[in-house]
Amino acid sequence: MSDDSTTGPTDGLWSRLRLIEGQPLAARADAYASLHDELSRRLESGARIDQREKSSER
Repeated sequence: MSDDSTTGPTDGLWSRLRLIEGQPLAARADAYASLHDELSRRLESGARIDQREKSSER
């Protein structure tokens, strides 16, 4: 089975990770830090939306 299976993320995460892995170590560290920050923001914004939806249901 290949890495490009249908069970993988469809938002380009795998291709981004492959691109990062091909970079020199210092650039890789910066790229992973940037990706981490982006994913953290996305998770936090989703949590805020969920909290608003729950509070409006009361």
